[in-house]
Amino acid sequence: MRVVLFYIGAFPVRSYGLMMAIAILLGLGVAYYLANGTKYKEHLGNLIFYAVIGALFGARFWQVFFFDWAYYAQHLSKIIAVWEGGLSIQGGLVGGFVGGAIYSKLKKLDFWEIADIVAPAIVFGQGVGRIACLLNGDAFGSPTGSNFGLVYPPGTIAYDTYGSQPLFPAEVWEGQWDFVVFGLLLISKNRKWFRGFTFLAYNILYSLGRFMLEFLRGDSPRYLFHWTAAQWTSMTIIGVSILLIGYFYVKSKTQLKIE
Repeated sequence: MRVVLFYIGAFPVRSYGLMMAIAILLGLGVAYYLANGTKYKEHLGNLIFYAVIGALFGARFWQVFFFDWAYYAQHLSKIIAVWEGGLSIQGGLVGGFVGGAIYSKLKKLDFWEIADIVAPAIVFGQGVGRIACLLNGDAFGSPTGSNFGLVYPPGTIAYDTYGSQPLFPAEVWEGQWDFVVFGLLLISKNRKWFRGFTFLAYNILYSLGRFMLEFLRGDSPRYLFHWTAAQWTSMTIIGVSILLIGYFYVKSKTQLKIE
């Protein structure tokens, strides 16, 4: 685990920023592969630009105002220090959704068809992105109370919070879950589903895993039911996604009857 990987002159190359850039590039590569043979491939570059910009704003907004406001309220100058870490994946998904929807609207494209195509690429990028959290020492778990767990080095937020105690590897397990979801979504492509299913299934599967793993997290304040902001966000996403799946399912059946 290294917050700063190396220096180029006096400039620090931070592990978090580098791994996040790699995650975006790999996710984009997977998206281009999945879009082969579709009319949306030529739009992916511009659409991803909108989605990434929206994701960055959303991820930072969620982290600052929902997850760590107690800290940032005392360190206002740190709000823009994205390169030091502190991006909420859930906020990034919301922001990316809005950015992608805006581009689709401007170009008169079917957002849900595009979302179904790129959903596996999104969760693949998330899995790689969790490596950034591990190297940076954030998104860490709570103390395990045993010899099992990750011990973070000095200079990380985890060490500043818990010292040399072994912590649950929450970010590692979440990254592994992301890759499991990636595999499940690829398998599901062997069958033709109604519009929106793959993207909404991704939201449900990822959010379910995130909700469960949040019980092991040690870096987030807890609210009603002793849930974190991420758990409340997860439940909201799951609920909305289930409703939308029901809506699209009924709509698809109605269209079949008309045809």
